[in-house]
This record gives sequence, C-alpha cells and structure tokens, in this order.
Amino acid sequence: MTLVKLSRTLPRIGWIGFHMEGVPAFWGLLEEGIPIQAFITLREDLMAKRSGGSNRYKALCKRYRIPYYEVGNINDEESVALLRSLDLDVVFVIGWSQIIRREALSSVKIGMIGAHASLLPHNRGSAPINWAMIKGETISGNTLMWLNDGVDEGDIIDQMPFPITLYDTCATLYDKVAESNRVMITQLIPRLSEGRKTGAIQSDCDEPVLPRRRPQDGAIDWSQSSRQIYNFIRALTKPYPGAFSSLNGRKWTIWGCTELPAPCGAGAKPGQIVGPVYSPQPRSCGYVVACGEGAVIIHELESADGDEFTGGNVHELQLEGIFNEQSR
Repeated sequence: MTLVKLSRTLPRIGWIGFHMEGVPAFWGLLEEGIPIQAFITLREDLMAKRSGGSNRYKALCKRYRIPYYEVGNINDEESVALLRSLDLDVVFVIGWSQIIRREALSSVKIGMIGAHASLLPHNRGSAPINWAMIKGETISGNTLMWLNDGVDEGDIIDQMPFPITLYDTCATLYDKVAESNRVMITQLIPRLSEGRKTGAIQSDCDEPVLPRRRPQDGAIDWSQSSRQIYNFIRALTKPYPGAFSSLNGRKWTIWGCTELPAPCGAGAKPGQIVGPVYSPQPRSCGYVVACGEGAVIIHELESADGDEFTGGNVHELQLEGIFNEQSR
C-alpha cells in the first residue's frame, strides 16, 4: 500500500473519457457532492464515428461548472502540460481508447485509475465485451485498476462480476459495465480521501491479449451453429458496426435475430433462407435462415443503402436465396 499525504480533505479529481459507459459514474460522484476539477475528452472531429457520450458529459460539466477540455492525443506535449497544470491527485480514465503513456501517468499525485470490462487478467485487450459474447461466455464483469504503461496490467482495486444472459446484447452488457463503474468508483472515494493507493497485483495469465476488432471482422460464417451465430450477431449489434452477410450480390447488416436450435428446413444449406415467419407480434416476424446446426430467425436488418427493416416490414423485402453463396 502506498500512502500519499494530501493537503486537503478530498482529493482533486480529474476525469478522462468519451464513451457512455463512464457517464453514470461521473454523474454519481457529482450527485454525492464529490467535486470533479476537470473533464478531458476527445475533440469533436475525432468522436464523430464513435459511440461517445460527449453531449451528456458536456451538459453535466455545464450544470456543475466543471472545466471541459478537448484533446487529440492524451499523450502529446500539450495534453501532458494541461494535466500537470491542473494539479490533480487522481484521474479516472473511463471509456477511453488511447493507451496512456508514462509521462501522462506521472502528471498526477496518486495515480490514474481505469476500468476494463472483464474480470482481469481474463480477456485482457480490445473489445472484451464483444469477445466474451462471441466466445459464448456466460459470466463477465468489470475491473477497476491503477493504470501503468502496460496493456490492462495494473494492480486491481476492485472487481464486479455479472452474468451474460441469453437475452443480453453488447448494448445491455455495457449498461451493466456502466452501473458497475458507478458502484465501484463511489465506494473507492473514501479510501482515496485518506491518500491510500491500494491494489492487488494481477495473477499470471497465459491467455493472448484480445485483438482489436475491425468492421470487416463482422462477416457471418453460416457454417457455424445457430448459437454461435446468435452470439456473434448480438455481440456486434448497435452501437457497433454490426454483423453482415451478402445475398444475391447485396450486403445486408443483420442487427437482430432469434436462435432456433432445432433442425429447420430439411436439406437446407448453411445460409439458405428457409422461409418467412409471420406472427401477431411484429417483432417476432422475420426470415428463418439455416445454419451449420439449427437455424436463426432474422428480425432486423439493414441494406447497404441504409434502409432498415424490422418486425412486420421485413417481409416487404421478399428475400430468398443463400447468404454468402458466392463464397462457397
């Protein structure tokens, strides 16, 4: 345990972030009457294609009169100089994509605290929530840690597990991540007020670091089982670029489906549209598509032109054929 002598009752707290997963924790501290001295986020032009929460942060900063700064790179000379000038004891780095280097880390008195959406050291690396769903895991969680110049290797402050249910998507899991951030950070403040820097060294782990996911990695492999394809689609749904497939030469992004583990459509090839599904409940309508094992019902999809079809109106498309047939 490291003890840092503070010259004040509460530490001077800063916040670095842009993703929505940090908003409940940020707001939670303010509602508890804990002041935040500065908020740092990405420049607007860099945030345009990201699932950020800049408007929520900006509104809260305005309401609570928190200085609001935008940067291009948190590690450049100008950003490090800004951090030093703010005279901060602790900085929370929540929902931030840039790895923070040593010079920036050393700009605060106690240290910087980050969160990683897995139970470290498991699923260290990029897109842990998406990967956990793709791999069919049923438990995930969130880790609060002291940042160092490694990748998700800092001493663990706290962890909170949560289930991955069959009804979750990447969006609902990030809601769980956001809530766990709020709980763990709020509970941590009393310890920080005493100047205590406590944490447990991470255990050794031979798992490879999760690779970064790219939009082109969303191609659906219809030879997989219905459960694997269901997991893949819900892991990449909004706000991410989505899982996709081509049909008769046209690209379709598939935003939502239901698993049918039982055989459906005798003799159907993987990726073949078996037929439409009609239901009094519009959200249950769609198309049955055969998988390597079982089938899925596609309920929500989008054309390459950006036209979205969901529920009852998917039948307007009159789809037939085999997804990805040209790649066979």
